[in-house]
Amino acid sequence: MGGQESGLSVRDAVVRYGEGTRATTAVDGVDLAIAGGEVLALLGPSGCGKSSLLRAIAGLEPLTAGSVAWDGEDLTRVPTHRRGFGLMFQDGQLFPHRDVAGNVAYGLRGTEWGASRAVRASRVEAMLELVGLAGYERRAIATLSGGQAQRVALARSLAPSPRLLLLDEPLSSLDRRLREELVGELGRVLRAAGTTALYVTHDHTEAFTVADRVAVMLEGRLAQVATPDVLRAAPASAEVAGFLGVPLRA
Repeated sequence: MGGQESGLSVRDAVVRYGEGTRATTAVDGVDLAIAGGEVLALLGPSGCGKSSLLRAIAGLEPLTAGSVAWDGEDLTRVPTHRRGFGLMFQDGQLFPHRDVAGNVAYGLRGTEWGASRAVRASRVEAMLELVGLAGYERRAIATLSGGQAQRVALARSLAPSPRLLLLDEPLSSLDRRLREELVGELGRVLRAAGTTALYVTHDHTEAFTVADRVAVMLEGRLAQVATPDVLRAAPASAEVAGFLGVPLRA
């Protein structure tokens, strides 16, 4: 980890479910660092522990061992709502009884953009423009396409300016065409917002398109963390090469 103090620092993280002989280790001694402003993809097959690690970072899942810190501050025992992290899941979890503006504005109270109705409206307008939905403020959620709904969910996640955005398979509920259309846009939005992000996915293309670096997770452990170019050219093991579908070079 190199003593990194800026951004996210996860050390020796273990997440275990159950007790005794029936215990299952989902995350097994993971070290991970994400620098401020970096987008890192956590890539791995279903059941490898990547969502368990994301939930532990968010505070939704207790660590059996290890620690989570931000800018050197230990957050291991800090509750989710006090970590200053944002969350975006695959179903978006939008509120059907609120219009688009109401969904994006949710969570702004208590932030610098919650001081007044005018300030909130300005922030909502800016976030919708960022995700390519300018003018959609009064649209009902039920009238949106799947891709539009996920853009609204992204705008809502970014609106409070979280210090870390955690995205758990955010495009997996969409069809292939929509995923391919949105993944590049999502990467652009994250960089335009200057957001530090952890993007969990099982899809190689998504990970390589969105992220500055990719952490390959296999069977609860990080097998390799590198840029997409390095992963393609120099997978660290036969297991990584096999998962990525690239040749293992001597």
